[in-house]
Amino acid sequence: MAANEDVYVYDFAEGNKEMADLLGGKGANLAEMTNLGLPVPPGFTITTEACRAYLTTGREPDGLREQVDTHLVALEQARGKRLGDAADPLLVSVRSGARYSMPGMMETVLNVGLNDESVAGLAAQAGGDERFAWDSYRRLIQMFGKTVCEVPGEEFEHALDEAKAARGTDNDLDLDAADLRALVDDYKKIFAKHTGREFPQNAREQMDLAIRAVFESWNADRAVLYRRQERIPADLGTAVNVVAMVFGNLGPDSGTGVAFTRDPASGTQGIYGDYLANAQGEDVVAGIRNTIPLQELERLDKKSYDELLGIMATLEGHYRDLCDIEFTIEQGKLWMLQTRVGKRTAAAAFIIAGQLVDEGLIDLDEAARRVTGAQLGQLMFPRFDLAGKPKPLAKGVGASPGAAVGKVVFDAERAVELAKEGEAVILVRRETNPDDLPGMIAAQGILTSRGGKTSHAAVVARGMGKTCVCGADTLDVDARGKKFTVDGTAIGEGEVISIDGTTGRVYVGEVPVRPSEVVRYFEGEVSPEQGDADPLVSAVHRIMSHADAARRLRVRTNADTGRDAARARRFGAEGIGLCRTEHMFLGDRRELVERLILARTDGERQEALDALLPLQRADFVEIFEAMDGLPVTVRLIDPPLHEFLPPLEELAVSVAVAHERGEDAAKAEALLAAVRRMHEQNPMLGLRGVRLGLVIPGLFAMQVRAIAEAAAECARRGGNPRPEIMVPLVGAVQELETVRGEAERIIAEAGAGEVSIGTMIEVPRAALTSGQIAEAAEFFSFGTNDLTQMAWGFSRDDVEGAFFWRYIELGIFGISPFESLDRDGVGRLVRIAVDEGRAARPDLKLGVCGEHGGDPESVHFFHEVGLDYVSCSPFRVPIARLEAGRAAIETAAASDSR
Repeated sequence: MAANEDVYVYDFAEGNKEMADLLGGKGANLAEMTNLGLPVPPGFTITTEACRAYLTTGREPDGLREQVDTHLVALEQARGKRLGDAADPLLVSVRSGARYSMPGMMETVLNVGLNDESVAGLAAQAGGDERFAWDSYRRLIQMFGKTVCEVPGEEFEHALDEAKAARGTDNDLDLDAADLRALVDDYKKIFAKHTGREFPQNAREQMDLAIRAVFESWNADRAVLYRRQERIPADLGTAVNVVAMVFGNLGPDSGTGVAFTRDPASGTQGIYGDYLANAQGEDVVAGIRNTIPLQELERLDKKSYDELLGIMATLEGHYRDLCDIEFTIEQGKLWMLQTRVGKRTAAAAFIIAGQLVDEGLIDLDEAARRVTGAQLGQLMFPRFDLAGKPKPLAKGVGASPGAAVGKVVFDAERAVELAKEGEAVILVRRETNPDDLPGMIAAQGILTSRGGKTSHAAVVARGMGKTCVCGADTLDVDARGKKFTVDGTAIGEGEVISIDGTTGRVYVGEVPVRPSEVVRYFEGEVSPEQGDADPLVSAVHRIMSHADAARRLRVRTNADTGRDAARARRFGAEGIGLCRTEHMFLGDRRELVERLILARTDGERQEALDALLPLQRADFVEIFEAMDGLPVTVRLIDPPLHEFLPPLEELAVSVAVAHERGEDAAKAEALLAAVRRMHEQNPMLGLRGVRLGLVIPGLFAMQVRAIAEAAAECARRGGNPRPEIMVPLVGAVQELETVRGEAERIIAEAGAGEVSIGTMIEVPRAALTSGQIAEAAEFFSFGTNDLTQMAWGFSRDDVEGAFFWRYIELGIFGISPFESLDRDGVGRLVRIAVDEGRAARPDLKLGVCGEHGGDPESVHFFHEVGLDYVSCSPFRVPIARLEAGRAAIETAAASDSR
């Protein structure tokens, strides 16, 4: 190799687990196991750089073929066999392996190198076992055809079903060598029909085409969809691993399996996994045959079982985490095919992190890094309330916890269709495959009749936090007939079922739910210190306490009532960052606001204000008492006018109908004229916020007086109210100065003590002139919902359903900018406001009160730019607390590493 030539291929012995960006997760971990001296079949990895170059240019990068040649020769020498040799063939697997685990989303081809001649040589290698050789050949044609040449997989499946039916069995192990030889002929005809060519007989051509197919699978629809779901960057590419085949389908003393060093569903320590005798690896993860528990391997092959347990202990100690392991036993010889840090449920993530701290493998900082706010959010969802003792219809394997209720559907397309209509659905399949991913995302839960905790359905569901029950083998699933049957009970499409991903139970109808133990802990109903405390609650408490001690960001809540404020305080809120006063004017008070807005005289206006003042004051007393001693930021009224006025069209119809009937329409006509006078084409950009307060005399003054008088009253009662007044929609410092002057006078008159006055940064101009505005503001609170709308130039209410789905589908958005902050655009406005605001006023307090304040990724950004607090809905307060702690821990770790 020339000195300046790019290196695209690495032998397993040349890599390690720190090279995952280059070698992909699978290749890096195969290299790590090789260097640990574990029994890994020899092989080599083609790098992600080669994949990116191929996808960019449409051809292999210069030098790749020659490097593959060199490593293939070394592999042939290591195995003592040659690829394509008819008498003694080397077979290889060609497997994808991205930086981040994407189970089942990209391609794998096994038994590459077999052809019409070498199938006899393979049989000779296996001591004359022709059945094994023809079984391996039919698998190659099936996988190669579907993966490399896009032959419909169901055609191969139908041919296999027909072969089993002719034999009078439903088990492919009952097919003999003659059956499988005939099946190979059928598969080759299917291949030729769909591709227009014979199945390739050249072994090197097979390998090259398989490598290209793996590269191209990075941009397959299901891989793209999975990356968007999991927020995996689209520009990473996948590595390709070429590995010498070892065979689990060589008879009863061979097999394949998947193991976890701890239960990925509950975190419990023990022996967890699935094993399938006389099978290849894809049979286990595809769930096409029900496996046996890993413990059964001790009875079948104690030597391999004991060796496997020793390797599992080694790997968990080395990786300091739960490991997911794939292995094959070839005639009593154990081979390790893969390991990775295993996907786990949200509950298992917290429990395992706590266990590893206790075992001294990690510290609490690392424990906090290994859990996420999204996982904590999953743990706060309700669970089934079984007090009524509902009778389960069936029971399977609880593969991914949760309580899911929905209408039964039997295909991914229907699941997506109903979900778009707002229906909750449960996707029911015999087993899932990667093509089912859109339906799995759309469904509330997944139920399969085959497979176990390591099946495709289980692994993908756990990664997405979806409820999943697998291996409910009493279910006879008829996808074509759109029904499933259990002991004579038929459940058709559209009927409601409930599935419990913890116990594996399936119920007919809707089972009621109860609060989760984690929510009860946050509510103070469950103590984590009790001796019999739930291990999950104890783990959550321990990690949350550490995150709270580590975080710099304070966490407030968005609350408009005393009840919401009290609940948020129990959840750990350290004040209110947004009290929306317009929500206090709904219901019975709406008429008063309507009268205020439409008033034509000073007297009418003052009458409405006088009626509103005591109501507002009582609202604030309730909230200040609930948050006694903590800051409460009250936003002055900020409604688009149309929210408080009768709809123009309805009024016009009422007037017309009154005229038609000869009724007195004078009052309705006067109201219609007033509404027409105030009507706006675009209310979100109209007379609202500070503009409304300046145009309607006395409105803001009434609110400020209510706040100040409520604070004074609470103080007289011995409380410690800490009100902050926020002026909304400011775009120019002069607007804020005008409101501030009157507010300070009213506060002094009421004897309310110290009350901070600041503004909401939600207009792009406010961010760009923040240095000026900071001279009149004691705090900024970023209203990122409106700031996002105005920065992008679209209305949230209109566009999310109209075209966001298409933008996400096209990759323009990785995720809605209303869900996670747009760092490049909106985030830049925030940075400008922070920098220029603090330059003008160094003690300026900075927070955020849009729902981005509870989004895990956005919280990290707010920590990074130096905000003082985030504010979010009460339910998301614990999530924000955890993520604020994780952000501080990660920042400290990055600083220490420099």
